[in-house]
Amino acid sequence: MGNILIVDDAKFLRKTIINAIDKTEHRVIGEATNGKEAVQRYLQLKPDLVIMDITMPDMNGIAAVKQIKQNDPSAKIIMCSALSQQKMVVHAIEAGAKDFIVKPFDETNLIETIEKNIVD
Repeated sequence: MGNILIVDDAKFLRKTIINAIDKTEHRVIGEATNGKEAVQRYLQLKPDLVIMDITMPDMNGIAAVKQIKQNDPSAKIIMCSALSQQKMVVHAIEAGAKDFIVKPFDETNLIETIEKNIVD
């Protein structure tokens, strides 16, 4: 069982991800609405996995990945992006993200990606 932090400025997307995770043995231990909040929540909660949007106010997901990885090089982060954000996904992977899912994602793909990355 893994503890997961969800980071997205869209409440609907956070809820969609939470609903999918609720069907697994994993649990959501926190939410954040921007990158700055994500870094704080990560340090506070020490989740096993972070699912993070790329485009957010205050601090984007790539900057948040860099800060989280500076504090915890073993952090596991999956990026969420729109299909048009492929360049940003590459930057996120270079910054230390482990994987990505493309919005709109289907629940099965989301859960498979979580399973694949939470056990590493």
